[in-house]
Amino acid sequence: MTELYRATKLYRAHQVRELDRQAIEAHGIPGYTLMQRAGASAFALVRTRWPEVRSLTVLCGGGNNGGDGYVVASLAKRAGFEVQVIALKSSNELSGDAYQAAQDWHEAGGTEAAPDADIVGDLIVDALLGTGLDRPASGDYASLIKRANDCAKPILAIDVPSGLSADTGQPLGECIEADMTISFIGRKRGLYTAAAGDLAGELAFDDLDVPEAIYSSVGSAAELLGKNLLPARLPSRARQTHKGKLGRVLVIGGDHGYSGAPILTGQAALRAGSGLVTLASRARTAAAAVVVQPELMARDLDDPEALTEWLEASDVVALGPGLGRSSWSLALWRKAVACKCPLVLDADGLYWLAREPLERQNWVLTPHPGEAARLLEASVDEIEADRFAAAHALADRYQATVVLKGWGSLIASPDAQVRVCPFGNPAMATAGMGDALTGIIASLIGQGLSPDQATETGVLLHALAGDAAAKGRRQILASDLIDHLAEVLPV
Repeated sequence: MTELYRATKLYRAHQVRELDRQAIEAHGIPGYTLMQRAGASAFALVRTRWPEVRSLTVLCGGGNNGGDGYVVASLAKRAGFEVQVIALKSSNELSGDAYQAAQDWHEAGGTEAAPDADIVGDLIVDALLGTGLDRPASGDYASLIKRANDCAKPILAIDVPSGLSADTGQPLGECIEADMTISFIGRKRGLYTAAAGDLAGELAFDDLDVPEAIYSSVGSAAELLGKNLLPARLPSRARQTHKGKLGRVLVIGGDHGYSGAPILTGQAALRAGSGLVTLASRARTAAAAVVVQPELMARDLDDPEALTEWLEASDVVALGPGLGRSSWSLALWRKAVACKCPLVLDADGLYWLAREPLERQNWVLTPHPGEAARLLEASVDEIEADRFAAAHALADRYQATVVLKGWGSLIASPDAQVRVCPFGNPAMATAGMGDALTGIIASLIGQGLSPDQATETGVLLHALAGDAAAKGRRQILASDLIDHLAEVLPV
């Protein structure tokens, strides 16, 4: 994927079709011209991404996606490539621009192979099914998708991998497993989250030189976060800055047997820029905390009644990492959620929220899919089937800013567009990562950002620090990520 520095609009499939219509009808760009541009862009990507390849198998369906494939085939044949086209529809069954593209392929001397033909090209170009798919592929389509995946050859998908929902990022049935996907005119939101992480491969995009005006005339469905957000949200500090101006963070957790999580949260808050971080915990956890991180102010909290004074002295509370599920934990949770300062809830803080649902202002929820399922009284499969809908539902039900964690983490707020984080990596799949994220977000709220701003910025910092820590490594620890925050924080 081209590195993304700017916030970028993401679209649902019907919105991209409207962008396409605007370009054709309002700005007079012939549909076949756009198809030719798309095919040329895809073929250029073939030559740069796989320069050693000299033979292609292009899988063409019956719509405009298949037309794009025919354009790729024609360009490749004229460039001296060996090209096989496996067509699911005869050219006589095509219409409009797709029909024209098939005729150009014939004029270049091309023919079509039957749907059950052996795949002979060194590279497969998937142009079977476009963004409008709303049901599982069947018949010859499903069979050809499966054979393409089984032949262990690299695959370039045009617009979306055939069989993938462009709106949710989940397969609808048999789905192409692409090494790379190139999409056009509008970025499809489903390519940036859920199963698309494994099915779409690397991502490329080409706006096909459509007029900028079309984007202001069509609403978007989500926004991709960019690195440029960081210096805008975290400008250089004034020379007279002191620790009291950087926020007082209170971390509540650390029941018996759960010492590590709140300590990681406190460490992350310190590394993200907090001036004062206090850990309110069981005596054993508090004793361990000052050994591991002496800059933490650790307080014994065996008596939950002592929490009131500390809440009043805090700017923000991180509640949940290592909190546990005992009567002690519940007593702390009830006191904390009743306070007036902003809250960041994770882990057992979310467990207790599911048990005792409530609404309040100025809070952030950071569930993984399992926690989200509990909060919405749904199954994990239902959450993952449409992560965008789940994130919206959580934000609306709890009137909170919500991070739905996972590949392509989503940030949702009531009455606001979902934001998607395109950074992060599989090496981050280890315990403690959520604890670190909680500390980072809480730190940023304490430094003066709104819960919405702190969540967007914190998710970015967390993912980018994870990417920095993971270079050349299969697995990293949460403490590795925290140590790399300095590399991604603006100075």
